[in-house]
Amino acid sequence: MNIDMRARVRDGDPSAFAELFDSYARSVYNHAFRLTGDWSVAEDVMAATFLEAWRLRRKVDPDGGSLRPWLLGVATNVSRNHCRGNRRYRAAADAYAAAGQAEASVPDHAAEVAGRIDDRRRIAATLRALGTLRRTEREVLVLCLWEGLAYTEVAQALRVPVGTVRSRLSRARAKLRTGAEAELARERGERVAEKREPASRTRQTTGDRVNAVRPAQEGIR
Repeated sequence: MNIDMRARVRDGDPSAFAELFDSYARSVYNHAFRLTGDWSVAEDVMAATFLEAWRLRRKVDPDGGSLRPWLLGVATNVSRNHCRGNRRYRAAADAYAAAGQAEASVPDHAAEVAGRIDDRRRIAATLRALGTLRRTEREVLVLCLWEGLAYTEVAQALRVPVGTVRSRLSRARAKLRTGAEAELARERGERVAEKREPASRTRQTTGDRVNAVRPAQEGIR
């Protein structure tokens, strides 16, 4: 079946590409977001990926399994032309975290809501940390961990040796873990500071009122 699909793709069969799109469009879309940190850019990457796949159809290996690794490799190459920096990851993380703030006001199922908010904070921290990685490290991390491709499939998709995939993945995982923990620590510090600030303002306001009353009281004496 896979060999037949590869043959049809190589021959430029429109129905084969329609099947390919139906099967893998969502996967390519999500992969593009993880590489670019922007959903609208991911949509452009997805569309460009299938156009590029059509252009490169004769390069598809006649033998092999699923075409998903090949498509993700094409999407990875396409996304490189759409990346203009890592600030998109912080913006995406902030938007994702903000979307969960509304849940904090829901009175019912408090434990469940708190768990979802904590999960959102962890995902947001991971997105921010993902933006600190080098492009080559991020590509390997996304393909290996999120997409679940084997080292050999990633090596073929990126056209690098398997040893390079392993070393990049090792560095990327260490950086991502350290970066996410740092982001969570920073956020916890900010939340503590925000809780302290209103109390400080309340004490200051109370003190101002006392000082304003004292001169009048002293004048009466």
